[in-house]
Amino acid sequence: MSQILNSWVNIPDNSDFSIYNLPFGIFSIGNKHKKIGVAIGKQIVDLNALAQLGYFDNLEIDNNIFINDFLNDFISLGKPITLKIRLIIQELLTDKASSLINKPNILVNQCDAQMHLPVLIRDYTDFYSSIEHATNVGEIFRDPKDALLPNWKHIPVGYHGRSSSIIVSGQSIHRPKGQVMLTDAKTPIFQPSSRLDFELEMGFIIGKNTQLGESVKTDNAENYIFGKVLFNDWSARDIQKWEYVPLGPFLAKNFASSMSPWIVTIEALEPFRVQGPKQDPQVLPYLQYNGLKNYDINLEVSIQPQESEENIVSKSNFKYMYWNMAQQVAHHTSNGCNMNIGDMLASGTISGKDKDSYGSMLEITWSGQKPIKLSNGEKRKFLEDYDTVIMSGYCEKGAIRVGFGQVKTKLLPAVK
Repeated sequence: MSQILNSWVNIPDNSDFSIYNLPFGIFSIGNKHKKIGVAIGKQIVDLNALAQLGYFDNLEIDNNIFINDFLNDFISLGKPITLKIRLIIQELLTDKASSLINKPNILVNQCDAQMHLPVLIRDYTDFYSSIEHATNVGEIFRDPKDALLPNWKHIPVGYHGRSSSIIVSGQSIHRPKGQVMLTDAKTPIFQPSSRLDFELEMGFIIGKNTQLGESVKTDNAENYIFGKVLFNDWSARDIQKWEYVPLGPFLAKNFASSMSPWIVTIEALEPFRVQGPKQDPQVLPYLQYNGLKNYDINLEVSIQPQESEENIVSKSNFKYMYWNMAQQVAHHTSNGCNMNIGDMLASGTISGKDKDSYGSMLEITWSGQKPIKLSNGEKRKFLEDYDTVIMSGYCEKGAIRVGFGQVKTKLLPAVK
């Protein structure tokens, strides 16, 4: 992708949706059918409209696939087809003599469209793959001198989450209620969470089925990844602290998770591969890998109180992850667990070495001991009702920029 590409579509400077990106999503206009689209600048390429004009006829696919509630059927076509479709779109958008230029129905303004959950997620697994985050949590809740549990550097730790409560950016959530054990109390009480937190994560979408009993190796694991999204793993820390022993997260996590609507293909991220952290001690053979498996993705989190401006509270990077996606897929399938197209795997909270790069309020305020001050004069230990959390991410190398847009969610009071 070293070749410089230029599009006849007007693309604002520093747009996440450059000609190098072309992510896939599900959109609708008004009350019309949901359709598959590709983001370019401030617009959406309507793939159904392209199909009706015959641009995909040589691929011998059913054009009805582009009028769809989800991307699962499209992804099921396989990478040889979906990558060809992406290449056709890229060629049409860079050809100054393109036949699309005078076809106004092909491009839709993003501001006129409603974005929807891009995939039907049957199963969702959340990992715990940032050594900085795991260390911080261990220091806060356990022994600072022995923050990491003995297994952490040997396996990509994870848990099976709730897929039904994963929502798309723009959809609000309610503060969860649950059992909490107050300081110095002897019995728990039931109340709305007072320590509601975000977790800065990235998710990836499985793009190829595996069979029960089949294991995927690290050297071809990325063939099973369709693309990546921004992901906010909402967490109720007070509920979590009381319930997570001995089986781990449950109600503190499964009330909601938010994801960005555009899936950036793994191929679009190719120029941004980097070396990951050194893994010491050496991992077992099935988790060993060759080549560059981490990705340089700049990440940012803002909190916006109601009727106030955004406040950046975290700047992190996906390249910090100790366990990479190939290892996560290999470990997840190592016992023969089968995966299906559309399954979601999330990274776990992404934190760097300094406070400015911590990926949760738990770490940023050190469990509420060090509140942060917002531009409107308010302080935050954790999130307050009507706060909006905004996460964004992008990669940049020379003239090539590939971004993810935003995952933006407003926190509403608990339902009475």
